[in-house]
Amino acid sequence: METAVEAVHHAGVPGVFAEVCDGDQVWRGAAGVADVTTGRPVTAGLRHRIGSVTKTFTAAAVLRQVEAGRIELDAPIGRYLPELVPGGRGAAITVRMLLDHTSGLAEYLPYAYPSLKPYPVLADTRPDSLDEHRLTRFHAEELIAMGVGAPAVGTPGGTPGVYSNTNYLLLGALLGRVSGTTAEQCITRDVIERAGLRDTAFPTGPHVDGPHARLYEAWFGMIDPPRDYSVFDMSWVGPAAALISTVSDLNRFFGLLLAGEIVSPASLAEMQRTVPVVSQEGKIIDYGLGLHPTEAPGQDTFWGHGGTVWGGGTLAVIRADGRRRMAVAVNLQRWNRLDSAGRPQPHPIDDALAAFFRTAMYG
Repeated sequence: METAVEAVHHAGVPGVFAEVCDGDQVWRGAAGVADVTTGRPVTAGLRHRIGSVTKTFTAAAVLRQVEAGRIELDAPIGRYLPELVPGGRGAAITVRMLLDHTSGLAEYLPYAYPSLKPYPVLADTRPDSLDEHRLTRFHAEELIAMGVGAPAVGTPGGTPGVYSNTNYLLLGALLGRVSGTTAEQCITRDVIERAGLRDTAFPTGPHVDGPHARLYEAWFGMIDPPRDYSVFDMSWVGPAAALISTVSDLNRFFGLLLAGEIVSPASLAEMQRTVPVVSQEGKIIDYGLGLHPTEAPGQDTFWGHGGTVWGGGTLAVIRADGRRRMAVAVNLQRWNRLDSAGRPQPHPIDDALAAFFRTAMYG
């Protein structure tokens, strides 16, 4: 395991840290630096922005409200939030379709970040908006309006769905509406505190509280050397991707989730009902309700979620039987430069990470 984690650092990631659990056995390891200027080393206990792994927490909070009778999974979102998704779309899009990305609602991000508007044509994007919005305080309603107002990317309930953060901002608004608190307070009370997670929280400002690594964004070679975006207002993603956690907390959370201790076994079964969805990388993946499976030929299925923020990446997965868990974090993102056709080129980091995942998941 030590060799595999070191290889990720030597392939070009400034810092990588992970925890792997197999039954009662726990391995923690780290390689590289948390700060390229000072040379401060990374350690396995650092707090980290976990990006879209947040979606599993948000989905679990929604299922808790379903269990309490405040939300119906197959009810139209227009019943709860008619002002945000009005008319026929509000009647056609259900809560389940938001959770599994089959709503047909577009991603709001290229509208909030104008220099990313050409996405998914990566060669025509620019990272300028990242600097412009470092300290911007977005309101979820304005971001949702961008996604709802954009051309639809599919019909409600149609497959393959298309992964969209708009769905999870709407789920955050839904949690706020039915719980009488904010989405962040609801998720904290019903999921984070229920799981006993001591180092997991939504940020209250642009800084990561506690020991953490700096986060270096390369934006496909357009930022060279990669720039530190560890100080950033995360209101641009909120309950879709803003959580801060540790690899130990993530392994604890997924262990309890698959044991039926966060949501009921019936709710967990709903979370594991998958449909085909087009990921942000343009690949077709199986996606459930805030969970998706990872499968290798001839190997056991793992459930979990990955996530990225500007400069940071996280993956947390757990074997279907609940015994083997892995959480890993890196402090560099979008390291692949683009070829003449505008496609991300292979990079040694890709192979090193894949090798680490294989070792951590399958031994």
